[in-house]
Amino acid sequence: MNESILNKLSEVSERFNEIEILLSQPNVTQDQKRYISLTKEYSELSPVVEAFKEISLIQEAIKEASQMSEDKDEDIRKLAESELEELRAKLSLLEVELKSLLLPKDPDDSKNVFLEIRAGTGGDEAALFSGDLFRMYSRVAERRGWKIEVVSVREGDHGGYKELVTRIEGSDVFKDLKFEAGVHRVQRVPETESQGRIHTSACSVAVLPEMSEVSEIEVDKNELRVDTFRASGAGGQHVNKTDSAVRLTHIPSGIVVECQDGRSQHKNKEKALSLLKAKLLDSEIEKKDAEQAKNRKVMVGSGDRSEKIRTYNFPQNRITDHRIEMSIHNLGSFLDGDIQEMTSALLEANQAQALANLETG
Repeated sequence: MNESILNKLSEVSERFNEIEILLSQPNVTQDQKRYISLTKEYSELSPVVEAFKEISLIQEAIKEASQMSEDKDEDIRKLAESELEELRAKLSLLEVELKSLLLPKDPDDSKNVFLEIRAGTGGDEAALFSGDLFRMYSRVAERRGWKIEVVSVREGDHGGYKELVTRIEGSDVFKDLKFEAGVHRVQRVPETESQGRIHTSACSVAVLPEMSEVSEIEVDKNELRVDTFRASGAGGQHVNKTDSAVRLTHIPSGIVVECQDGRSQHKNKEKALSLLKAKLLDSEIEKKDAEQAKNRKVMVGSGDRSEKIRTYNFPQNRITDHRIEMSIHNLGSFLDGDIQEMTSALLEANQAQALANLETG
């Protein structure tokens, strides 16, 4: 193992020992919040420390076997050489496992998300493509057993959506969808195109982790403007009779969010506030320097929302992800929610990059 990894292991071991001492102190055990936090950290570091101990034992065994391999007795030499081969193979596997354990964990991976789809260049065709993307993510949610609900919507003039915000709830939603953030481009012949020319349109997708109940970010109510209005779109007669929809404007940042899904104004305000907090936190992260953002999100590519990440080419039945230069030729299935091959490849590429960063310090 290189010096960078050994330094990291030294830091982890020191912290592990420090926590072990802290957990035995009465003032810590009496502070429930701190005790729970330290216990969680201890359990996260424990596998790393155990793997490092096992590696140290194998390295000692390799030293002994190496000495035996120089013995005058041929049988002892053969036995030692066989043992060395097994020990080195085991050491190699353990080192790979240890590197994976040392990778920084994204604390947002297990969170639910707010997923935004906005039509960009391309007019009506971009709005229609927004509808295709919404259906795709709805099918992904269905396949994974996630719950998806529309928070706010602005429909396109001829179908699809100019803007759509959804909330997706389930297991590891952010982990599986975080690499969907960016600009999605579509190349196809619109139904209204009489000469068969291919048009290029684009939509932007944002994936924001939902804040936990103990919010990581506070919002001053004096800095909020709250407007209520009648919800638009599907929902029966009720939506035309009551001002249940809520629009929140965060005055210092200018961020505006809406929620028009539920019939309860109170619940819509609650959901809108949660979305606002997610946006404010995302904005704060973007303002930090590139290294901090990389450590926080561990994103493949720049992680910039304006970055063109994927092209959906209908004439060639092809989807290409430009961050990992991967193409899949089953556009129909992909848009029907079969995106696992692509998302898995993105997660693997991200892990490989994180390992490379770890090894270079």
